[in-house]
Amino acid sequence: MSVAGVVVDDQGRALLIQRRDNGHWEPPGDVLEREETIPEALQREVLEETGIKIALPATLTGVYKNMKGLIVSLVFRCEAADGVPTTGDETRALRWATREEVTVLADEAYAIRVLDALDATTPPAIRAHDGVKLV
Repeated sequence: MSVAGVVVDDQGRALLIQRRDNGHWEPPGDVLEREETIPEALQREVLEETGIKIALPATLTGVYKNMKGLIVSLVFRCEAADGVPTTGDETRALRWATREEVTVLADEAYAIRVLDALDATTPPAIRAHDGVKLV
């Protein structure tokens, strides 16, 4: 299981990271460690990849299953509580992106996560993808 946090600023833009390992743009996040809770993992991953500490609780906005990789990802809409966006070991670049920029920068399977978080509908979205495209 993995988590991702869509940090949204006061202009309604989402903070995207460009990953060092594959160059893709996506929201910060990754796999939970064995002994941590979902909120702990979310806060840790966003902090590690962006330098931003998020406020908890965060709002669950979607559940996404990678049908090829067999990973379920929980995505949350987040508010920044502290910190300044900065790159790190896993992050090549950071960018505040509008809805339109998200769809240009990110693969469909990751763009929809950000768009769902920006919309923050209830109940949360439940979607499947192949790692790149929705299925």
